[in-house]
Amino acid sequence: MAGEQRTVEPGTDVLIRKVDSHLTALRAGLHGPELELAERLARCLRELVRCTAQASAADRGQVRVAVHYFVLRRESRGRLLSVRSLTAAERVVDRVARQLGRLDLLVELRRDRPAPDDAQPLNKALLR
Repeated sequence: MAGEQRTVEPGTDVLIRKVDSHLTALRAGLHGPELELAERLARCLRELVRCTAQASAADRGQVRVAVHYFVLRRESRGRLLSVRSLTAAERVVDRVARQLGRLDLLVELRRDRPAPDDAQPLNKALLR
């Protein structure tokens, strides 16, 4: 055999569909900067899912956590995410992008403050 090619993980399409369907729901209720943030988060998450489809289980797991955080996190009683929870999802997505070495996928690069300590485990970052 010249080379064995891994197949794309079945969870990849599921994760992208979750991101897309959540973004569709957000488009119905968000406008302006909040919608732009949701769009950037979705774009970054889709690319993280694609680029880790053939990566280690640990890397795929980090991306799966970020997708679920974006899709399932609720801080308000309404159907849609509040702005605060979108910014919390932004922190999680940015942390995963940094840990995977994909600085090009940071949702928003902040030059005015130092990058968070990347040595901290992702599960502790989610508790913030």
